[in-house]
Amino acid sequence: MVLIRDAVIQDLPAMLDIYNYAIVNLNATFDLEEQTLDQRKAWFNKYGGSHPLIVAESAGEVAGYCSLSPFSPKEAYSKTAEVSIYISEENQGKGIGRTLLTEILERAKQLGFHSIIAIITSGNESSVKLHEKFGFTFIGRLQEVGYKFDQWQDVDYFQLLLNK
Repeated sequence: MVLIRDAVIQDLPAMLDIYNYAIVNLNATFDLEEQTLDQRKAWFNKYGGSHPLIVAESAGEVAGYCSLSPFSPKEAYSKTAEVSIYISEENQGKGIGRTLLTEILERAKQLGFHSIIAIITSGNESSVKLHEKFGFTFIGRLQEVGYKFDQWQDVDYFQLLLNK
């Protein structure tokens, strides 16, 4: 059984492992250097209140996490958030992403967000399919904006309008 709950500081080492795996092995993030625990503490402390950070716990371990971040610091964007989701390698394909996204979108509605943006590296079909199942639609592509794994990467933007 998977438990979805707010992230706590004690989850940070497991979340760091998940993120560092993505840095080294996936193009899901454009960070190029593995992060330290101190760097992730600073990241962690940006969440709370109107920008939740949640984890999926399976068998007592953090299996993945999901967050809502400000889309832009400009005030007019305050009802728009960017969603991010990371699942541990051993827990991919088990429905954990779907469970996390269900919860974070419900929270987004309760918090009064109007628009949710997912920024997905082109070619990440599993992430695209997950977001499309929730009604996200493709709204545009930025071509060759990131250089990782010795090649240029495109980034696709997907959007979900809540309360429609």
